[in-house]
Amino acid sequence: MTRPAATTLAARVIRWQRRHGRHGLPWQGTRDPYRVWLSEVMLQQTQVATVLDYYPRFLARFPTVLALAAAPLDDVLALWSGLGYYSRARHLHRCAQAVVAERGGAFPACSAALAQLPGVGRSTAAAIAAFCYGERAAILDGNVKRVLTRVLGFDGDLALAAEERRLWAAAEALLPVRDVDVYTQGLMDLGATLCLARTPACERCPLAVDCAAGAAGTPHLFPVKTRRGKRGQRVNAWLWLRQREQLYLVQRPPRGVWAGLWSLPQFDSGQALEEACSGWPGRGEWWPAIAHALTHFDWTLHTLDWQLPPRAKLPAALPQGRWVTPEEALAMGLPAPLRRLLGG
Repeated sequence: MTRPAATTLAARVIRWQRRHGRHGLPWQGTRDPYRVWLSEVMLQQTQVATVLDYYPRFLARFPTVLALAAAPLDDVLALWSGLGYYSRARHLHRCAQAVVAERGGAFPACSAALAQLPGVGRSTAAAIAAFCYGERAAILDGNVKRVLTRVLGFDGDLALAAEERRLWAAAEALLPVRDVDVYTQGLMDLGATLCLARTPACERCPLAVDCAAGAAGTPHLFPVKTRRGKRGQRVNAWLWLRQREQLYLVQRPPRGVWAGLWSLPQFDSGQALEEACSGWPGRGEWWPAIAHALTHFDWTLHTLDWQLPPRAKLPAALPQGRWVTPEEALAMGLPAPLRRLLGG
């Protein structure tokens, strides 16, 4: 691992960010920790273009941490619906409630205390502290890991906790004395716009002269992280149960995939669903299968559209749920494939 001069590297990043970095994002230009925190959580594993749509709508509904803490979780999940990784929304809500209940609605002013809040990791805490309070705290989100491992030629396996700690130490050693907020934004911007995973624009990078991976022609080898096992495969069946103009939805369990969201009744297989609805009044029709990719597995969902006659009772075998119109459903927290089926 090479060690470029910290002051020189930081100066290059800061100079580049001021000239060429991103300056018009809606969460920039504020020192409000609530707004910075919200943007950092939304940007985890999500592209900026997607967050640009969700961020203003979320702030319009929950303009302060007090408003977010007071809202029902269902309302938070409904606004988050389609953004994915729904545990983020649950952690966001829980953290807001902790900030209000334990700190009177005021966020801590240092990264160490911020990292103790529910769902706030070390990198998010450091970003809030750097942008809002000017603290010299290092971040290591996915983009920054890619930039630093390439520049440093850091070939430690980041799947190992010891190597992750070693990279944290290297990131902290590179922090500038001043303008840490500009430096932090610059690293983020480099990772998002130039130091891309597959097609890095090394010829335009201000750190090209320092970059060990660029010099060796091996940026594609960084960061190093051993792959997990093969992606899992899952197949289930959904019941699209209709009566008049309403659809029957059930709330998913508080843990697991799509925890707390409203969805269609789910069955282990198409055969299990057909057996369950045998003898029901009305008629059913299978729709084309839905292929949905989640973080660790690919999910195939077969959907049976069943129309109940107007006066037929709800089959007793179904879990407790509620009848809603399509418009009402779209205002609820829904999994992305269901929202697409509804045309939302």
